[in-house]
Amino acid sequence: MGASPRRFESCPLRQEQSMKESSKIFSKGILIYFFIVIAAILGVGGYMYRDLHTKYLTLGSEKTALEEALNIKGEAIAQLEKERADLQSELDGEKQKIEDFGEQFGEIQETVEELDKLSKIDPELLQKYSKVFFLNEHYVPQDLTAVDAEYKWGESNDIKIHSSVWPYLENMLSDAKDDEVNIYALSGYRSFATQAVVKSRHKTLYGSGANQFSADQGYSEHQLGTTLDLTTEGIGAALDGFEKTSAYVWLQENAYKYGFVLSYPEGNAYYIFEPWHWRFVGEKLARALHREEKHFYDLDQREIDGYLIDIFD
Repeated sequence: MGASPRRFESCPLRQEQSMKESSKIFSKGILIYFFIVIAAILGVGGYMYRDLHTKYLTLGSEKTALEEALNIKGEAIAQLEKERADLQSELDGEKQKIEDFGEQFGEIQETVEELDKLSKIDPELLQKYSKVFFLNEHYVPQDLTAVDAEYKWGESNDIKIHSSVWPYLENMLSDAKDDEVNIYALSGYRSFATQAVVKSRHKTLYGSGANQFSADQGYSEHQLGTTLDLTTEGIGAALDGFEKTSAYVWLQENAYKYGFVLSYPEGNAYYIFEPWHWRFVGEKLARALHREEKHFYDLDQREIDGYLIDIFD
């Protein structure tokens, strides 16, 4: 009966030891589990790191390849831009050549047209014939037109004028009449032979003094068919005092608008003052002379020739 209590007292001690051993085993299990989890995490992390590192390296390679490709493309683009710029420069050069050629062609065409126009205009029409140039006995204007009876002095007087001048003369005399100024043609075209007769008659009447107002044959502007002697009522064929008439005043103020100029103004070096003697030189030259307050024979012949092409414009 005495041994039983001791066996009973040792049971708690075993239980305590058993619990400690269980606790150790649990702790070891926990540690082992923790290590396993850590190992697993490290394993997964390592795998992911390697995978990401591999991708990073791959992306790095792709990036380098892409940059190289872009660099190559950039160089190619730059080369293309250079070639494009060169082509544009060549194109601009060719375009300029074409434009220059077009201008040259236009100038040549204009020159050809001018030469063709000049070839159809009588080169004698603006020559300074009064004691300067000689007009041969065979010269006759290309075409002559009879002055209408309404605008000539004397019904029996046959007056002709260069056909291309007639429209200008008709307009001038008509406009003068509208202004209540009556101006008439007393004489127009004279042939070489007719001028010889006129000069001979004047020499008979006035002797050498005729040279002051009458041209020798071949030196008369009348042979050109572009020149007229004009008169008005109260003056008639005598012409004395024409410079004091309203007709002369009107001509001074308006004749240039129709292409007519006074050939022999006061103080000229060729003949006496002839206020009735008017020559057609074309509107452009007549207006220039009026504007510059000059007379036809004041100009050099070369300067006058520059107006020939526009004489009937």
